[in-house]
Amino acid sequence: MRKTLYLKFLLAYLIFGFFGFMVVATFVNNMTMEHLKREKADALYKEATLIANTYASDLYNNTTSLDTVKKQIDALDTYLGARLWIINPSGRMVLDSRTPVDVENETVITGFDPTVTGSSYYTVGNFFDSFTEEQLSVFAPITSAYKVRGYVVIHYPMQNIAASCNSLLNISYLMLVILFLLSLIILIFFTEMVYLPLRKITEATEQYAAGNMHYEFQVDSEDEMGYLAASLNYMASEIARSEDNQKKFVANVSHDFRSPLTSIKGYLEAMLDGTIPAELHEKYLRIVLNETERLTKLTGSLLTLNNLNTKGMMLNRSLFDINQVIRNTAASFEGTCKQKTIAIELTLTGDQLFVNGDVDKIQQVLYNLLDNAIKFSHQDSVIKIETTERKNKIFVSVKDSGIGIPKDDLKMIFDRFYKSDLSRGKDKKGTGLGLSIVKEIISAHGEHINVISTEGVGSEFIFSLPVAENGEEEL
Repeated sequence: MRKTLYLKFLLAYLIFGFFGFMVVATFVNNMTMEHLKREKADALYKEATLIANTYASDLYNNTTSLDTVKKQIDALDTYLGARLWIINPSGRMVLDSRTPVDVENETVITGFDPTVTGSSYYTVGNFFDSFTEEQLSVFAPITSAYKVRGYVVIHYPMQNIAASCNSLLNISYLMLVILFLLSLIILIFFTEMVYLPLRKITEATEQYAAGNMHYEFQVDSEDEMGYLAASLNYMASEIARSEDNQKKFVANVSHDFRSPLTSIKGYLEAMLDGTIPAELHEKYLRIVLNETERLTKLTGSLLTLNNLNTKGMMLNRSLFDINQVIRNTAASFEGTCKQKTIAIELTLTGDQLFVNGDVDKIQQVLYNLLDNAIKFSHQDSVIKIETTERKNKIFVSVKDSGIGIPKDDLKMIFDRFYKSDLSRGKDKKGTGLGLSIVKEIISAHGEHINVISTEGVGSEFIFSLPVAENGEEEL
């Protein structure tokens, strides 16, 4: 059986209770007993000393009678609940508070030794076999003319002290039980605030380890436990989204590879089995060649994206004139623009405008944006490219007046392989990776790209670059 944290905590709680009672039953019992014994001995010793210095001393000095002293010690016996003796150093009993005065029959304490107490003033035992039960016996010497004439001995039953000790221990036991029950609040608090949330988190991690990244759980807490649960939930959702994107990516790659491969296979089989006559072979071979170019372009785009993902921040930064890069890129589309009678209008800030970035990758961004603008623009339309400077940033805008992007598609146009329904009919050779590459490059520069589009009116893509700082241009 697996030992859970809760079981360990419960076991520790029970061990705490057990040792608590053990401590009270042993150490506390002994300490309380010793304390009560010393306290009683001190009180009795004061009484014994008072008697020794008054009644007993008067008795030995013959200033009072034996009967008078007997009455006094009898009264003290009743008050103290203790037995009082006056004995000679030889052990002969002079007076006993619980025995009538009998001068005829003497009582002698056999083996009496006043030094039995050692350095103390009391002893515990049966007092030289005089009692059948243990007594707390206190000595006080009776002195006269600087000599010890006798002793006042007070005997108090140890069972009375033990009864007092047990009464106090019962209170201690009761307080310990109350404390033990109150400590259940800690156990309940631990169960509700720690164990149950931790069990939910443990169950969730087991689900995630088994591959169920869509498993959801909730911990209603604003402390570290709640933060841990929220972080774990977020991590799982991100992994699940990554897996979904990976599956979607594989599906899209398979689809985009399957279509041209199917066309190539179909045309080649038709030419081989004679379905397509020899005089039409050149026509269909050109189609096959176009499909292979599409596959080559798709493969190149995938490699570009992979390099950007793995080495996205490893840019070959330099200072370059963004205006000149725009002019060169626009010039490369001169032939395509003539075929569609599309004009490219440049509105550039200044003759030169230096920025800090990777010139090759920024040129690829401009190429992809301009290529898309031309593809989705109407005949006899104008594409505008503009640069502006605001707050140490250079903003580059590529604006067309083409078919535009539906509102529902705007948030997904930077996703890999995504093509809106309008673009599918317009762009037969597109891979759906161009804008993804643009997004990755701009993000690698630590900048942003936004799109403004209205269906049927046109689209405008705006991205930013850091302007060259003062003095950098000369470098």
